[in-house]
Amino acid sequence: MELTMTRIQSRQRILIGAALVALTLLAWAYLLMPGGETTMGESMANSLTMLALSVIMWSVMMVAMMLPGAGPMILTYARIHQQREANGSSAVPIWVFLAGYLTVWVGFGIAAALLQWGLHQSALLSSAMGKVGPLLAAGLLITAGAFQFSHLKQACLSKCRSPLSFLMTEWREGTVGALVMGIRHGVFCTGCCWALMLLMFVGGVMSLGWMAALALYFLAEKLLPGGERISRLTGVALIGAGIAMPFVVLLT
Repeated sequence: MELTMTRIQSRQRILIGAALVALTLLAWAYLLMPGGETTMGESMANSLTMLALSVIMWSVMMVAMMLPGAGPMILTYARIHQQREANGSSAVPIWVFLAGYLTVWVGFGIAAALLQWGLHQSALLSSAMGKVGPLLAAGLLITAGAFQFSHLKQACLSKCRSPLSFLMTEWREGTVGALVMGIRHGVFCTGCCWALMLLMFVGGVMSLGWMAALALYFLAEKLLPGGERISRLTGVALIGAGIAMPFVVLLT
């Protein structure tokens, strides 16, 4: 009986993992649809409708970029959920925790869309690729690099890199508790990645290659051994790139 239960739980986790992969792939498929980049560029027009399209696009981007890195946390929550069910304790479905996590990132996407619209209205953003000018780009690179060394960055990164520790210290009972845990994990994840996410305005909001590179970096920073060292090395590289950018522009 115990072996059968273990197999069932293992299959359930595989299904959950497959669902996360499918949801991520659907988000990327939406971004890769023919005309997707055009839609993103047009969303900066002086129209509330176009602004709404930009909000949708940023929200999908957040799912595509941030869901893979949340996979270990979600699967760990699923394992605890299954163990509590097997022991007869009350357990809340995984989607509640996931909804809390994605709510935070969708909120960040809305803020980023408003920032993009504001930059465009101020003529600080190119309508072609969604890039800021060299001086503002240099400032963003230096800011993101400096943030990599901050206590807040390292504290949030440690929470994201230790799913079991997070759930043990943050555990809350009930549906509301699961939602709050998801929201808190989303807040820590946002605290870890917000400055790097703003580099989309450096590489180009409409650049799917830049988006994929950042998504892979977020995944590596959270999952690979020595994530803190990776973070600091990245900080050095970003600060160096930010300092060099104005000189490169002058020489070209």
